[in-house]
Amino acid sequence: MESKDNLVKLISSSTMWVSGVKTTHETWLLYLSVVNLLKAETANKEKMENLRLKEAALVYLDRSGGLQKFMDDCKYYSDSKQSYAVYRFNILINPCDIVELDAELGNHILHHPLKAAQVFQSVCFVAVKTLSLIGQLQTETQINIVLKLTHLPLLPSYSLDLCEFPLNYASQRFYMMQGIVIAMTTITKYTQGARFLCSDEVCPFSKGFQYIRVHVPGATESATVRKDFLCSLCSSSLQEDRKFRVLGDKQIVEIITTKMFHAFQGGSKNQPFRFQSLGIFLRDELVNKMKIGNEYKIIGIPVSPSGVSDSFRRLLSLTSSSCWKFTGILANVFASQIVPPGTYNLLKLCLLMSLVQTRDCNREREDCLDILVLTSDTLLVDRLLNFSMNLVSRGIHHPVCTDIFPTVSRNKSGSGAVSIQAGSALLAKGGICFIGDLTSHKKDKLEQLQSALESRSVTLFIPGKKFGDDFDQQMSFPIQCSFWSFVDMDSSSRRNVQKTSTLIGQMDCSLIPANLAEAFGLLINCNESSPCHPFLPTVQHTLKKAVDPEGLLYFASKQFTTEDFEKITGFCKESEYGIQLGGRKNDSWLLSSESQNKNRFYTWIKAVSICIKTLVSLSEAHARLNLRNKVLGEDVLIAALLFEISLTLKYGATAFCVAPNALFPFELYSEEYLEQRDHYLSQCQQQLQQFIATCGPGTAVFSSDE
Repeated sequence: MESKDNLVKLISSSTMWVSGVKTTHETWLLYLSVVNLLKAETANKEKMENLRLKEAALVYLDRSGGLQKFMDDCKYYSDSKQSYAVYRFNILINPCDIVELDAELGNHILHHPLKAAQVFQSVCFVAVKTLSLIGQLQTETQINIVLKLTHLPLLPSYSLDLCEFPLNYASQRFYMMQGIVIAMTTITKYTQGARFLCSDEVCPFSKGFQYIRVHVPGATESATVRKDFLCSLCSSSLQEDRKFRVLGDKQIVEIITTKMFHAFQGGSKNQPFRFQSLGIFLRDELVNKMKIGNEYKIIGIPVSPSGVSDSFRRLLSLTSSSCWKFTGILANVFASQIVPPGTYNLLKLCLLMSLVQTRDCNREREDCLDILVLTSDTLLVDRLLNFSMNLVSRGIHHPVCTDIFPTVSRNKSGSGAVSIQAGSALLAKGGICFIGDLTSHKKDKLEQLQSALESRSVTLFIPGKKFGDDFDQQMSFPIQCSFWSFVDMDSSSRRNVQKTSTLIGQMDCSLIPANLAEAFGLLINCNESSPCHPFLPTVQHTLKKAVDPEGLLYFASKQFTTEDFEKITGFCKESEYGIQLGGRKNDSWLLSSESQNKNRFYTWIKAVSICIKTLVSLSEAHARLNLRNKVLGEDVLIAALLFEISLTLKYGATAFCVAPNALFPFELYSEEYLEQRDHYLSQCQQQLQQFIATCGPGTAVFSSDE
């Protein structure tokens, strides 16, 4: 009885929100349904927040008349004799009204429209089920909500100027643009939505509407309908039920800014100029609404053109049967202007993985990949790292004569204020800070670097007495970049202090503090005796470059250009990926491997968080390079092998012994060698699973499918 009274109170309080609006019995039923959901899911704070947004969305629909229009659209679908997999609804949104009603919901609509559409989708599904509007509707995913905005705030951040470059494609939100139509296509069809069924008749998902694909802004036809989808329950292939496919109309128009007319009015005769049109996709009710020659204001979501070149797309298609071939070939041909293909493959793979883990946007860095290279050929390694660093917009090659981290000094203007200089690490935010040879830096700088690598932050002390203040101050800055560096293993100072290691595979890193080497996520060995550095091809490459510095010496340099690599790394790093649950089982490899060496157990405990972050970051990076949206067990294997190679160099071989050339055991000259490498890595994966089953805490033997 008490719960009913509470619901009545909640519903009664809702009358304040809809005062002055005629509220029907159906609306109250919807309020009751939403409040019941609110009561049922109060245990989860995030769900509570989502339900509050859904409640606000329902209120707005009722106020604006959108609820009645939605019910009328439902009646059209209910009366139709046709079977639908997807039911499409347009919802008209006035940003001013929605922000006044609920600021958070308004912010979602303006800046996260796809998430906002999900809120309205959930509300509309509740409405359909509560009021029995469409009897055929079974799942929430069958509802396709399209938000139509009446206008946008008259602020510069909501306007997309076709004359300003680069255009902001990163934010998948609404923008307003203005231009003149100069061309248009005829009307064609596209897939609004489709139904898929599991091909295994025994599977529960072989019937019903569990798998619904709906077109979203910017998606291609192949993103909505193709043949490689898998059932999440049994991993069988999914097949489309074609009789439920819903088609819509599509038209492409090209617009151009009005400023281009200045170029034809004689004002720019002495200056070169260039103008370019922008393609606009009109769908469904908007087709044939625009006329050539007319000027329009358009509200839409800009979509970035794919950053993957045709050469890489073809390569990805040819290697789609393997999770390792594509990245293996990428590493093999990368930076062929600096080193010949097939050399330094291990280092180049690590550099590519570090590059795709960078971010150009302002967010917390939790997935940095710091790389320390041990080499006797510092010239080539320096060139290779410098070349790779320039593929990102925030790549800083730190000069030895300056400071890596922030410093404090008196303000030169004479105001008496303290001036804080950023330093290379803060300037490289979201990118790469290449600090060159570690041995060229002083001891105090190396200690500061070690602290920054371990804590991902740097603290600046400002003494009050020195700068005329009564109190000392302290400021902390987050470090949001990846560090690259190398150590010259052939330096004269090393020959004087060289130590003999008693551990198999361990490298002598006595030139730098041991804790500093441990702080780097990856330690890579590149010297003349290592498998990643064939000597003769490098000499031939150097001689040819001396004769023809600008020449393209290899076919790979022409087929996969520097611009292609710049595009694919930029495309990969802006993608969001999640870790698949099945891949996490392999993370216990770390516990298993290190627990076998109890002498170093406490050292491992100190660095365990860095180890886990590095493993996760490596797994994600390999998935990004494969242009996949899930981290698989094959990605975890690459991460485990890379990390084990690094651990061996730091501490010597562990119980899970890995060869130094485990990632590239064969030279990648042909398809046959790629197949041999795949077979070798498959064996490594089985050994890793068996090692986890044998030595991992609380694990059991997994089948090959697991």
